[in-house]
Amino acid sequence: MLSSSIKFKIEKRLKGKLGRAGVLETASGSIQTPAFVVVGTKATVKSLTSEQVRDLGAQVVLANTYHLYLQPGDDIVAKSGGLRKFMNWRGPTMTDSGGFQVFSLGVAYGKEISKVVKITDPSLMIPERFDDSSAPRLAKIGQDGVSFKSHLDGSIHYITPEKSIQIQHNLGADIIFAFDECTSPAENVRYQEEALDRTHRWAKRCLEEHIKLNTNKNVALFGIVQGGREEGLRKKSAKFIAETEIDGEGFDGFGIGGSFAKEDMSTAVRWVNEILPEEKPRHLLGIGDPEDLFMGIENGVDLFDCVAPTRIARNGSLYTASGKINILNAKFVSDFSKINENCRCYTCENYTKSYLSHLFRGKEILANTLASIHNLYFIVNLVKKIRQSIMDDNFEGFKKSFMERYK
Repeated sequence: MLSSSIKFKIEKRLKGKLGRAGVLETASGSIQTPAFVVVGTKATVKSLTSEQVRDLGAQVVLANTYHLYLQPGDDIVAKSGGLRKFMNWRGPTMTDSGGFQVFSLGVAYGKEISKVVKITDPSLMIPERFDDSSAPRLAKIGQDGVSFKSHLDGSIHYITPEKSIQIQHNLGADIIFAFDECTSPAENVRYQEEALDRTHRWAKRCLEEHIKLNTNKNVALFGIVQGGREEGLRKKSAKFIAETEIDGEGFDGFGIGGSFAKEDMSTAVRWVNEILPEEKPRHLLGIGDPEDLFMGIENGVDLFDCVAPTRIARNGSLYTASGKINILNAKFVSDFSKINENCRCYTCENYTKSYLSHLFRGKEILANTLASIHNLYFIVNLVKKIRQSIMDDNFEGFKKSFMERYK
């Protein structure tokens, strides 16, 4: 059952595939899907104002529950009038559950593991015992929740599924996510099964708490599908999350979670979306490379979020139609062309590669702003073009022409 705050309409289906173009209506506005959700971890997209994010074409932003809980505190955000008012964003908002921090501050702590990993790395394995002290970590998983050691001041916090939902309701986003456990794709099946059972128990507790708090029906809750790279577990999770209901009320949409191995991401997404109900939206969490956007969309994904566009921008890596470039390369010092010849972003309309090279070499703060504007514009509008190609019955042609150039 969809709450009154969210309605999803499919406008066009991709022939022969699971992909579709639609409109997702929230309490704070509509989202044309597929769409890229811009990540503003601490209620800010790093180095950009909310106005700049809006002007580059973004429709929706996502903030991080764990980080806002620690600073400034979800109570402060609530007193300000909620996430939208706090960060002056005119449009829909989302918050993740903090579940990925279970992974990044736990088994992945100090290893710089991203959402897409190589499964051959033995350092990804979780020790046999939860209390194993052979590796430092800031999060430990229990059956009822997760204990966190704040990365800011070392204080101890205990997050349960109910607590995560309470925090997210305080933050006041239009769409929130159930609290889950993200696991490494290199984990053994025994641990994947254990973690999946825990995620499913937590999902029911999240839904129950959400129903209690959502008296005005102005917040939508997405359940998260896990299961690693195991087909049986992924399908089991999709079926469980899709069918979970309390008093006739289920999840409003779905997140596809987990840390993926690049080589089997598309199959994992397809397994899930072949089972999830077609009439509800699906969000692929933490994925945003151009080739992965095409993969996700043709396999039925409606929403994506990823920190990559702004993270790599701050390191001088910029998207172009021919692939990524490193603006710090010597050849760009005297290159007075645009970053991307046909790009209409603020940066390309006003500045050259030479100027960006100068800013990065001089370690000027403006470098982060201009590079982030360009990268977000590139990704946000790439997804819009993919959507239009579905509407025009030209997805395969657009995909082919883009990928032939993008290397």
